[in-house]
Amino acid sequence: MADKTILVAGTYDTKDEELGYLAEVIRGQGGCVLTMDVSVLGDPSQPADVSKHAVAEAGGSSIRAAIDSGDENTAMQIMGAGAAAVAQELYRQGRIDGVIVLGGTMGTDLALDLCAALPVGVPKYIVSTVAFSPLMPPERIPADVQMILWAGGLYGLNTICKASLSQAAGAVLGAARAVEPPERDRPLIGMTSFGKTVLRYMVALKPALEARGFEVAVFHATGMGGRAFESLAAQGAFAAVMDFAPQEVSNHLFGGLSAGADRMTNAGRAGIPQLVAPGCYDLVDFTGWQDTPAELKGRETHAHNRLLTSALLNADERRQVAQAVCGKLAAAKAPVAVLLPAGGCNEWDRPGAPLHDGEGLAAFCDEMRAFCPENAVLHDLDCHINDAAFADKALEILDSWIASGVVKTG
Repeated sequence: MADKTILVAGTYDTKDEELGYLAEVIRGQGGCVLTMDVSVLGDPSQPADVSKHAVAEAGGSSIRAAIDSGDENTAMQIMGAGAAAVAQELYRQGRIDGVIVLGGTMGTDLALDLCAALPVGVPKYIVSTVAFSPLMPPERIPADVQMILWAGGLYGLNTICKASLSQAAGAVLGAARAVEPPERDRPLIGMTSFGKTVLRYMVALKPALEARGFEVAVFHATGMGGRAFESLAAQGAFAAVMDFAPQEVSNHLFGGLSAGADRMTNAGRAGIPQLVAPGCYDLVDFTGWQDTPAELKGRETHAHNRLLTSALLNADERRQVAQAVCGKLAAAKAPVAVLLPAGGCNEWDRPGAPLHDGEGLAAFCDEMRAFCPENAVLHDLDCHINDAAFADKALEILDSWIASGVVKTG
């Protein structure tokens, strides 16, 4: 019996055979298929469930306008916007349980928009000739998307590309069957952090928050984790956030592993109360297996592993980070508490530790005090971010918000 429905999307004028094969595999495993044509010039061999005309209209335009633009990039952006809108509405109506999109560079560009429109937890698969390529900037990659390289499949079916296509078809159907969608039976607190070797507050905070009736989701703030955090914040998924590792703001300013320009803004826009601290604000992460970026050469660095290296910011750059953080918080529509641990902001930032810079830390703290917006309350703490006193203060502030009704527990 067919149990889950997968949206199969692509340019049916040029990839009809390959898309048909994906649908055949899904149906052969007992799944249902809903097809969406995102082509512009040609037509599929059989009408799609969602036509290219419906897609273009959902993008606020028409196929004729896409053709008349005379520009394939403009045309595909029309279709990308429409495909995202259609997919989002189909999911809202309960008509699809997952999505798979097939494409080269054009189809992949569209697929990123389509998948980004669906909530975290909805199975999303992209079969692409440029999967895992540096062509895709991190800020465009949806938080929980899956990709597989469409090897040997640029034009027509063969045994090599069928191996990729059949894996992806089985994976998206299996994911749709197995996924446990996020529950909303408890209020959710979103927290940012890194591993326990550098930031440890979550070890104390998670059980304490759960004892207060919250579910806690901790996001690894290395670019994609921040993207997921911001995506959920924009949806209003959190009762409160503990954004204690905003290093991605520093990364975005200085060319590191960015989570996008909107990092540290969506909770405030959504009216979600924010507790904020500067965990690892003083570091910029870059790809460890590449050469050190020219602007970061000559600095103290820490090779976390073969993938990731961190470079230390100087005092002037830390002041820029402070100003950027304060500017983002100034737009918040709900209470903001800033916790400023004067004893250091990561485990390598202690007296005697390899990346400690007391003058740089003092410069950052002074700038935070000078530019902290009026809508935020700044709490100077005479402790390190990994000390028990930091976690205790965060809980004290949260408890006061719960008592005053700022944060809801049910």
